[in-house]
Amino acid sequence: MNWNQLLSAKRFGQEDRLVIHEHEIRSQFQRDYDRLIFSSPFRRLQNKTQVFPLPGSIFVHNRLTHSLEVSSVGRSLGNLLTEKLANSKQYQNNPYLDSIGNIVATACLAHDLGNPPFGHSGEEALSYYFTNGEGKELVNKFTTEQWADLCNFEGNANAFRLLTHAFNGRRKGGFALTYSSIAAVIKYPWEAYKIPEVGKRKYGFFNTEKENYQIVAKELGIPEITPGIFARHPLVYLVEAADDICYQIMDIEDAHKLKILTAEETKQLLLNFYNEDDDISTLRRIKETCEEVSDTNEQIAYIRAGVIGKLIKECVGVFLNNEEAIMAGEFSSTLIKEVPGTSKHAYKTCTQIAVSKIYSHRSVLEIELAGYKILGTLLQEFVEAILNPTNFYSKKLLSLIPEQYNHKGENDYLKVMSILDFVSGMTDVFALDLYRTIKGIKLPDTY
Repeated sequence: MNWNQLLSAKRFGQEDRLVIHEHEIRSQFQRDYDRLIFSSPFRRLQNKTQVFPLPGSIFVHNRLTHSLEVSSVGRSLGNLLTEKLANSKQYQNNPYLDSIGNIVATACLAHDLGNPPFGHSGEEALSYYFTNGEGKELVNKFTTEQWADLCNFEGNANAFRLLTHAFNGRRKGGFALTYSSIAAVIKYPWEAYKIPEVGKRKYGFFNTEKENYQIVAKELGIPEITPGIFARHPLVYLVEAADDICYQIMDIEDAHKLKILTAEETKQLLLNFYNEDDDISTLRRIKETCEEVSDTNEQIAYIRAGVIGKLIKECVGVFLNNEEAIMAGEFSSTLIKEVPGTSKHAYKTCTQIAVSKIYSHRSVLEIELAGYKILGTLLQEFVEAILNPTNFYSKKLLSLIPEQYNHKGENDYLKVMSILDFVSGMTDVFALDLYRTIKGIKLPDTY
């Protein structure tokens, strides 16, 4: 792969339109970013659980605040990489090199766009209906590839669908983003039925968007390593690193605010990223600042900001050290896993604490269990209705689906995908209200 081809301002679905560069207030890649910021799917992230239940008196991260922070870190990663690459003569004539930060920031905004409500259990809940619920009886209605999609619902693949699919009444090309911004989102460039072959649980596009990804890959020169399995766009590694940095570090900070971790535990977890022999001046500055600032939350925020800055520099260093393998599609690790020893050990410790104390906390488990029941029920009701649309109850139920989700598809697979579009796009609150209404637990609000 080469940067001259990988960085493209051509827009998906709008290929026949000329790219205008003169007198632009915003670059094409800034337009991508703004297009996402002002979109409905992005706004709905504010009411989707990240890890902890949506806030009461204490505000913790939701999907929207997480995505904004990942985007901020992603821009810094991209800008630093641009600075390093610009020193090489072979990249000096690339017109889009200085746009890497914007491309990464845009992809970071979109990285969770396809995630269903209720946190990490949402994907499992949607898959469970087909693997172990009543939906497993439908297996003979679908091809092997289609059934793999349904049994392994994946937020990453759903994000690509949201970005590129022409929903009913919408324009060709979905969001019509630039090819580079789209490609930088796809962390797992293969289909669900390839999961056993690659040995990973995740994948990057549904069978419905397979051709879309092939178009993007061909345009950008992304090679197909083996049939159906592509190399990653190099900027995916920066998007992934931004996500890795934010969710782990910010989950630690949220855990402190919720009193799952003490202030001293939290500070020590963050200070572990510094080596007492190599980071003497940094540790001295942290000590002086914490003596000056008495607010514990501000102390932790200051230390956390320094850790994120340190990880940004180290992740870009890993990228540059492995640039040849990355550009050849041969780098199989992640940037965060290859950072230097002190940071690697500290990050691993944060992960262990997150698993043992944070993700197993009662509040997290309760929201996941509730989401499991709510999403499973909604999916069962609407899938049964879409496959048996002529009875009275089905007609009433299907009338609740917005026009953009064309549930009158050409085959059962497309019909069921329209239901997944509808359910996965719900916010936590909307899903809960609809569940209560359908189950007769509450009557609709009157106006």
